[in-house]
Amino acid sequence: MNNLRFNDFGLDSDILKSIKKLGYENPSEVQEKVIPLILKNKDIIIKSETGSGKTAAFAIPICEKIELEEKLPQVLVLTPTRELALQIMESFSNIGKFKRINCAALFGKEPITVQIKKLRQRVHVVVGTPGRIADHIKRNTLNLKKIKYLVIDEADEMLDMGFIDQVKFIIDDLPKDRLTLLFSATIPQEMLKLFNKYMVNPINIDIKSKNSAVDRIRQLYYEVEAHEKFDLLNKIIYTEKPDSVMIFCRTKKNVDNLVLHMKDKGYPCSGLHGGMLQSKRIDVTKRFKRGEFIFLVCTDIAARGIDVENITHIINYDIPMEKESYIHRIGRTGRAGNSGTAITFVTPKEYRFLEKIGEFFNLNIEEGKIPSKEEVETGKKLFNEKLKAGPKIKNDNSRYINRDISKIYISAGKKKKIRPGDIAGTISSINGVNPDDVGIIDIEDNFSYVNILSGKGDIVLKALQNKTIKGKTIRAEKAMK
Repeated sequence: MNNLRFNDFGLDSDILKSIKKLGYENPSEVQEKVIPLILKNKDIIIKSETGSGKTAAFAIPICEKIELEEKLPQVLVLTPTRELALQIMESFSNIGKFKRINCAALFGKEPITVQIKKLRQRVHVVVGTPGRIADHIKRNTLNLKKIKYLVIDEADEMLDMGFIDQVKFIIDDLPKDRLTLLFSATIPQEMLKLFNKYMVNPINIDIKSKNSAVDRIRQLYYEVEAHEKFDLLNKIIYTEKPDSVMIFCRTKKNVDNLVLHMKDKGYPCSGLHGGMLQSKRIDVTKRFKRGEFIFLVCTDIAARGIDVENITHIINYDIPMEKESYIHRIGRTGRAGNSGTAITFVTPKEYRFLEKIGEFFNLNIEEGKIPSKEEVETGKKLFNEKLKAGPKIKNDNSRYINRDISKIYISAGKKKKIRPGDIAGTISSINGVNPDDVGIIDIEDNFSYVNILSGKGDIVLKALQNKTIKGKTIRAEKAMK
């Protein structure tokens, strides 16, 4: 057994501090192989299943190599979905927290003006979907001249979703002397051919899981008429007594209808689909990750990009029409070495789709036994007791990083000619505070925000009541998170 530790990579103390607070112990296999190669500036093509720790595999070494003083973005990460973009941005922000790395996520359904404001600040890492990144390039609101690292995540999905022309357009706008990293669960030949044009002697890494996630997932199917699905769902819930479930539907309308039926039965649930406002989608995802409700009813947008600990069950209320979607859906459970259960409802007309999925991926999907009336009644009592006990809130390791960080609002910004150096200098002059305690500074037209590290927020807040910045009287208060 390899006893390699994160300390062995020669990483900066600020990065190691973040890694420790995030609860990372020893590197996963993909991290062991990828981190040293990125530190040595090698182009890489990585085939790795979901849940293998690949985001940290590229975020850790890239955060290590970012030059803080450079004002233009140095890292561009392309992802197929908004959810994945937000998740990767959060990973970069957490890993780079003590190094003061600033990140922005760019995707559709959020006002572009909000994103343009973000990009006027010093941003080290940009994570986004191809459509919105291409839009910013055309508007000249995203300057890519200093990009040193291009990461293409879930590349196979990018191909499937028809993003490839936009990806080519973006790559053509990037500097030639950059590192290119390609991550994908599957590596189709056409993708290899395409990206080899953009890469310099790429090293191919295939992470073959010793215990594949699919092997850890009990897969069952139930043949059921469409109008009997909800009745069967109740029986399954009462007999399986799940802790955390994602239920997949084919359309937004099906999601909304199922959520209404489930809420009528008293199930703690929420829906997630592309027709919702982005702020609502973010809120639902966060609450599900925290374990505030058991059932997330969703379309395939949630099949990638939602990394939630200990999802015990996946239920395909509607069977997916695309074979790959089945794998991505069930891959939400059985993660990080845990076991899981995937249940698929199939109408008689759809049974051939299930057969094709099983044959294509060589899967053993067994027919489930419909629970008896007695099993349902016994399970119902136990499950209702579980609901009465209330939700079990899950640990969020990122809170350990943010615990000692305070965000302070300052009532002066660009219009008063305030610069980051002015704020940093004033705060560093406070007794008991040094430059290392000043985190990311965000300056808007009429106000500014500053992160104070090391639990010194109260000291800084108190001292700022009697200080000026650049000779100007300011008001300082704790920022609303």
